[in-house]
Amino acid sequence: MSNSGQVRYEVTRRSAVITIDNPTRRNAMTYPMIEDMYDHLIKAAESPEVRTVILTGEGDAFCSGIDLGFLASIAPEDRGIKVSPMNDAGWWNITACPKPVIVASDGPAVGMGAEWTSHGDVRIATDRARFAWNFAHRGLVPDTGAGSWLLPRQIGLQPALRLLYSGAWLPAAEALELGYVCEVVAPDDLLEAALTEAERYHSGSPRSHRLTKQLLYAGLTRSVLDHQRESRETLLECFESADHAEGVAAFTEKRAANFTGE
Repeated sequence: MSNSGQVRYEVTRRSAVITIDNPTRRNAMTYPMIEDMYDHLIKAAESPEVRTVILTGEGDAFCSGIDLGFLASIAPEDRGIKVSPMNDAGWWNITACPKPVIVASDGPAVGMGAEWTSHGDVRIATDRARFAWNFAHRGLVPDTGAGSWLLPRQIGLQPALRLLYSGAWLPAAEALELGYVCEVVAPDDLLEAALTEAERYHSGSPRSHRLTKQLLYAGLTRSVLDHQRESRETLLECFESADHAEGVAAFTEKRAANFTGE
């Protein structure tokens, strides 16, 4: 059974960098690796020192999906990871992370790997990055459900259907044109670009980030009237928060705010 890969976790410049590390298999995932990735997301979410999360791959690939060698060694009835891929509200674990998640993608992101890029909030790619939702080539549908739900909301219905029907590669330049990625950089500059992007968020309130992310994703599934009500209630809660008081004080005192997330 192939299980040589790992998922690394380190904190750099207030960002938790989660790295899929199985380069000899193009960062293909085994079940233990997936479980480790989800554990790292929880660790990042609960760590006061972490303000943002960066999900990336080792070497010249993001993730080539599930390790088929690993999968073939397991009887079909025994396949499946031991932890839930989503929270109680149905959101994917990457999306459900209460902190901003940046996906830094180099080389291929295929199948489940492409799906995971959709789960992130912001995507940065190298000029050799490419994405493929190749499930139709395997007689499948997008395996996490993101390709059929998040992707059309991110790039539009027609572009999403073309990618899903054809299983074709989406090169970085075209991904930038579609707005799927926000920046394309050279491979050697990828991590620095992601860290720099993350630092743009660090001057804001982590409480504000969490609530804004919650409102945005939940707003994709409810009426505008319900959304307005929830947004108003959340705003009123913010007015009573320590972070709001600190934000006002920092403005009047002409200094940088020291947010605590409270």
